[in-house]
Amino acid sequence: MDLLKMLGINRTSSKDIAKDRLRLILINDRAALSPDVIDNIKREILDVISKYVEIDNSEVEIELTKTNEDNGNFPALVANIPIRKAKSR
Repeated sequence: MDLLKMLGINRTSSKDIAKDRLRLILINDRAALSPDVIDNIKREILDVISKYVEIDNSEVEIELTKTNEDNGNFPALVANIPIRKAKSR
């Protein structure tokens, strides 16, 4: 095992960062969505969720990724939205 990973220290090489960026660019191209459309989708998702729960905006992660389906790889929107508490109605 990698001792640095066990201690929670991640060393990401520039090669890995470039690879991830290229992967996201390719996924965005395959989804045929402009960055503006993706940003609008993210904003609207957060607006709807914020009606019902209080979220931690500083920790929100929403990204376009791909699925690993038998029929091929398809774009997928993946969200990690930390919820602080439910809003009382």
